[in-house]
Amino acid sequence: MQKRRRPSNAIDGFVPRNRAKAHRASLDKSATKSGQATDGLVSRQPIASRTSGADTDDIWSEDDSTLTLNQNELEISPEDLGRHSKTIKQQKNPHFWQLAKKRRIRKGKPEPSLRKKILKRTLLVILIVMVGVGGYLGYKAFHNTTRVFNGSILGLLDTTKLNGEEQGRVNILLAGTSEDDPGHDGAKLTDSIMIVSIDTVNNKAFMLSIPRDLWVSYEAKGCSVGYQGKINATYVCGEQTKFNENGYPEGGMGLLEKVVEDNFGLSINYYAKINYTAFKDSVQAVNGIDITLKTDSPQGILDRIFDWECKYKCYKVKYPNGPLHLNGDQALDLARSRGDYTGYPTYGTGNDFGRTERQRQMLVALKDKALSLGILSNPAKLGGLLDAAGNNVTTDFKTNELRRLYDIGKKIQSNDIQSIGLTDEDVNLIQTFTSADGQSAIRPIAGVANFSQIKAYIKKLTSNDPVVREGAKVVVLNASGVAGLAQQKASTLTEKGISVVGVGNATARDTTVIVDLTKNQKMGTKAYLQKLYGVTSTTDTTVNPEAKNYTADFVIIIGKQTATPTAATN
Repeated sequence: MQKRRRPSNAIDGFVPRNRAKAHRASLDKSATKSGQATDGLVSRQPIASRTSGADTDDIWSEDDSTLTLNQNELEISPEDLGRHSKTIKQQKNPHFWQLAKKRRIRKGKPEPSLRKKILKRTLLVILIVMVGVGGYLGYKAFHNTTRVFNGSILGLLDTTKLNGEEQGRVNILLAGTSEDDPGHDGAKLTDSIMIVSIDTVNNKAFMLSIPRDLWVSYEAKGCSVGYQGKINATYVCGEQTKFNENGYPEGGMGLLEKVVEDNFGLSINYYAKINYTAFKDSVQAVNGIDITLKTDSPQGILDRIFDWECKYKCYKVKYPNGPLHLNGDQALDLARSRGDYTGYPTYGTGNDFGRTERQRQMLVALKDKALSLGILSNPAKLGGLLDAAGNNVTTDFKTNELRRLYDIGKKIQSNDIQSIGLTDEDVNLIQTFTSADGQSAIRPIAGVANFSQIKAYIKKLTSNDPVVREGAKVVVLNASGVAGLAQQKASTLTEKGISVVGVGNATARDTTVIVDLTKNQKMGTKAYLQKLYGVTSTTDTTVNPEAKNYTADFVIIIGKQTATPTAATN
């Protein structure tokens, strides 16, 4: 049988079948007459209508694997073509922001599943929220640091030496007011004043509270409270007179710095004025602080002055002696409490000196907690502290100086921070008195406006000279027979920073004797005295009975060999 030519419009992929058999097997008579196939293929022209020349239009090719169709059957309507063209155009030409889709089409990857699309969009929303929150916190941090400190938050990434660090000591004046407490009488009075002095060489520090009722001269004219009065009104006086003097900040804190420097004999390098909110929120930002309460009562402390806030249905300040964990509100109440409000049963350390002692204790606890949390590496905690500062802190620290202070603070252990009150048993430099206008106030023991002993004590605290730091008490006795020699030697010791607590006479002798009553506890002073007089000290009071009559660290008995022809006379 002669093989027939394969038409040019054949479609591959269909199983061949004999035409006659195919019609018998798959087409009934009605289908054959109507020209409609029942197997889903496109209908052909009726056989009867075909000419002899058309018989070859749908004939199986010689390889019996190709089905032929008319050219008309391959045509696509304009509407279908438009829809397909639009789809193709969208796939090949994504919007300019669809970068991922462009890469997918370029690499020939399939369309991602609906599940992947939902997951991707969810993650994108979370990322946008995180960026938004981070941006908001960043703005707040930038805003607060710019408002409180000189410089932006970026300064915390840098560090610079502090004023006074070259001399080995940085002194900071802290002052607390109640300006944020509505209805508080005297809200601008600095009822809490403290000096924080940092030894940057030995990584030690001391905190000294200044009593709010200490009587001082304001050194400013035109102040409504007068020329002199309690130190807590100094800030108000400086604000009223618009204090402006070279070397000091303007306004109230500048005048307070000047008064403290003049009366305490030390240079203030920085200041910070805070209110109630700053202290409370700072404690809250570090999740509370821990202290050990110690009072003069075995029951602890009770002060009902703040109970009105809960309509006297609670005890706002009632704590036993021992370990305490305080939140922000509790710490503020305890810092304000004195435990001496009359009219209610109170107990515990009931005076302003006890209150300032607890304030110093809480500041040390706050410092320890802040450093233990690694504030600079904890954005949430740093943000909380900066929020606490906000409108509640005024200072002349720059941000890079604040970073340096943070780094120095990490080196100072709590047991290396000395907490000092001027009424402490081993200090005892102030006492109460009644002023000329009838006010109950506090003055130095040496007398009103006589701060010489306080200055000497501060000098002892801040000096790097071991003799000055030991602050030994010395008695000088004259056994030389030369009148006035003991007083002359006492003056020399006083200039050195040694406290001469007594001058007198003793039985004549040739050699000078130094009796050490500390039993080698103050080695710096001992070495200095031995070198000054050229003798070795002794602890024997049996052969030197004069020393038994005095309470001192050293008793110096001046012998004839120490006398000079030019010795002064009384």
